[in-house]
Amino acid sequence: MTELEQIAQRYARRDASDRYSLLRPEVWQMWQERQRELLKLLAARPGTPAEWHAAEVGCGAGGNLLDLLRLGVLPAHLTGIELLPERLVAARAALPEGVRLLAGDAATAEMAPASQDLVLQSTVFSSILDDALQQRVADAMWRWLKPGGAVVWYDFTVNNPRNPDVRGVPLKRVRVLFPQGRFTARRVTLAPPLARAFPAAYPVFNLVPWLRTHRLVLIDKP
Repeated sequence: MTELEQIAQRYARRDASDRYSLLRPEVWQMWQERQRELLKLLAARPGTPAEWHAAEVGCGAGGNLLDLLRLGVLPAHLTGIELLPERLVAARAALPEGVRLLAGDAATAEMAPASQDLVLQSTVFSSILDDALQQRVADAMWRWLKPGGAVVWYDFTVNNPRNPDVRGVPLKRVRVLFPQGRFTARRVTLAPPLARAFPAAYPVFNLVPWLRTHRLVLIDKP
């Protein structure tokens, strides 16, 4: 079985309940925190959102692409790439027709070199357990970026001992994947088990940096 097939199986085993619904208090707090930090980083970038071209690896049902549309990125300037057919169907239903959606392996996606201002990934690399495939996807993302563009990276940094289907991607590994990048990193997101157990205390616990398990990283291409 290929690594891509194994990734599809790992996603199929995941809980299909409402664990990630924005109606859950811990989920909207995680989302709002991440969005605040991301918007601060994007506000310093050259140009306007209407001028940016952006692509997302592992776009899922299209939530992050919808956020970019609300920011002002034009549908015709957006591309989503998704491995799982059912998620791509959901994205197509949620997004305007002008958004380009591609199915399959991001490492071989038909994307023009130096065509994107932003390339996003959100908790995708932690589901790729093969180092070589991680590097191939990272190389593709870097190839798509224009000089002066940036990878927007969001993923967790520590292993989950109860979930062998994922592994943390520490910042030193991200630097290996993008050795030519210039890094701006933020530590975000209260550890999800703690956030789920004590959602009302999220703002208090989140004041402790070592309780934040994810990194939001802007990786600039010179």
